[in-house]
Amino acid sequence: MNIEIWSVGKENEPFIEDGLRYYFQKTKPYNPVELVILQLPKKAATTDIERAKLAEEEMILKKLQPHHYLILLDERGKQLNSIQWSQQFQQLMNQGTKTLVLLIGGAFGVTENIRKQAKQCWSLSPLVFPHQMVRLILAEQVYRSFSILNNSPYHHS
Repeated sequence: MNIEIWSVGKENEPFIEDGLRYYFQKTKPYNPVELVILQLPKKAATTDIERAKLAEEEMILKKLQPHHYLILLDERGKQLNSIQWSQQFQQLMNQGTKTLVLLIGGAFGVTENIRKQAKQCWSLSPLVFPHQMVRLILAEQVYRSFSILNNSPYHHS
């Protein structure tokens, strides 16, 4: 199963990039993970929240393919612990999921249409984090899930 982390927003700061590279390298023996940054062109920038969300929706839907299993990350989503994350990943692999997409929406969230496209909605925390930090936390959690599935000593339960 391929895993793609889609994140609406700007490029990473160098310290985030270093952290992502670290966790993606550690996850590589178990499963490939790729970060896809979905960035609107500068000319599309707007202060109109609804217009921004619609532009982001268009960008996401253009990229979304039938073989993608979309999970939306949102602070109002279902909270899972690390064991449950690993169980979900195992279940998706057992079902033959080709590509798992973990979506971090834009600064103002996502449209209702994107919510409907998502097969699941998960929350990392009831706290709100900057997008770049969410990318890093998500990369770590993906690594943790695969370390659990592979009985690595990384996760202590």
